[in-house]
Amino acid sequence: MSSDVKLIDFGAERDKRIHDLNDRRLAEMRQAFEQALPLGKGKPAGKTKKKKPGKR
Repeated sequence: MSSDVKLIDFGAERDKRIHDLNDRRLAEMRQAFEQALPLGKGKPAGKTKKKKPGKR
């Protein structure tokens, strides 16, 4: 046998393939949610007014 033979780990290759499928499915779901429920741009953060302590 030659030492140049490259062995393939089928378990690792399968894990990579499943990971890629899950990433693709997650991206599709994220895109569908963004289309159905678009996130509006947030209001700019302004200065907040501090409440004065009231009389009791």
